[in-house]
Amino acid sequence: MMDGILNTMQALNRKYLQRYPDEAMRVVAELKEDELVILLREQPIQMAVRIWDTLSPEIAADVLTVIDDDLATQLLTRSDPVRTSRMLAYMSKSKRERYLTLLEPVRSKELQVLLEYPQDSAGAIMDPHFIYLHGEMTIREALLRIRKHKPGFTRELFLVDTEGHLDQVVGLQDMALSEPGTLLSSIARPVRTAVLITANREEVVAKFDEFKVTDLPVVDVSGNLVGVIRHDILVSTAVAESSADILTMVGANKDERAFSKPMFVVRKRLPWLQINLVTAFVAASVVGLFENTIAQFTALAVLLPVVAGQSGNTGAQALAVTMRGLALHEIGTSHWRRVAVKEITAGLINGIAVALVTAIGVLLWSSSYGLAIVIAIAMVISMMAAGFSGVIIPVILSSLGQDPAQSSSIILTTITDVTGFFTFLGIATMMMGVL
Repeated sequence: MMDGILNTMQALNRKYLQRYPDEAMRVVAELKEDELVILLREQPIQMAVRIWDTLSPEIAADVLTVIDDDLATQLLTRSDPVRTSRMLAYMSKSKRERYLTLLEPVRSKELQVLLEYPQDSAGAIMDPHFIYLHGEMTIREALLRIRKHKPGFTRELFLVDTEGHLDQVVGLQDMALSEPGTLLSSIARPVRTAVLITANREEVVAKFDEFKVTDLPVVDVSGNLVGVIRHDILVSTAVAESSADILTMVGANKDERAFSKPMFVVRKRLPWLQINLVTAFVAASVVGLFENTIAQFTALAVLLPVVAGQSGNTGAQALAVTMRGLALHEIGTSHWRRVAVKEITAGLINGIAVALVTAIGVLLWSSSYGLAIVIAIAMVISMMAAGFSGVIIPVILSSLGQDPAQSSSIILTTITDVTGFFTFLGIATMMMGVL
């Protein structure tokens, strides 16, 4: 009786995974490691692979170490090679080699090739498990090959010549509308673009953007077709890198995940928290320089966060735009003057507009024309300085060969706070007679 109930529950779970895949995968992402292991063991291998491919590389690597070798071999053999290579990259070299020895030589070599390419290259994100066809094949023969190998989602298939050189491309829609005996060469068209296997990520993005393709062929220096970059893989990679940049900007580590172990999180975050503490004391020391001024006019202490907050937001906006320009190669470090002038000008105009509103609010609150003038002048100066800082910080880091995303927001916060405090309190000290 109990076995019958368990079998029924397993069948219901499979139906849920099959009929509601999107909702099911959201639930799977929240499962603990031991629950994932049980789930994978209970599923048919096709469904287990589908679940496996949705896991983050770090979680997939952890799960792999606790499942039996037979299931691990099947998952590594049938799963998406690009995602699998990313997962293996999270393991130590010894563990990685152990699992590669479990696989067939062809699959093992395929994953080793992906692991050897630089992380930022086309070779690292291409799908080497693709189908290539020949122009002399008929549509019937091509479809039989497609059914046998079951490639991932694609709208186009690439044709190669007898030496493996990229030759032409044929659309699946054209194949579907043609007679089974039609030669592929008669419905094929020239390849619009391709990318070298050593090309960097920016070149790949530029190709997709310029030619509006869904699949980008990857060739070696001899023109041999070695892989295909799928648009969805490129997007998922870009999203992962963007999230990594967000983490590094605030001093977290790009390898950190939601379920990372506490001590790993502490090791990666604590040094930057200590640096942030030092910068906070620097900002506090600026306030300490004007202790006598604040003691005489306590309203200044109330208004300090207003100036610092506005300059901080202005700097963050300039920082984001500049980093995006550098990442997409819209600008280089040599363009810093033009970008800085633009941001300073925008800071001036925005600063005047914000300063007028702030001055009116302060005047109504304090009935002091002097205090309103002081905060208005400080607001304009600090917002201009913040715009300049948002440009110059990533430019300097880039010119030094450093990642411009690396904790730049911590540096920016320090500069905008110090500038805002010093400007506001310095002007207030000089104009004490009118406060």
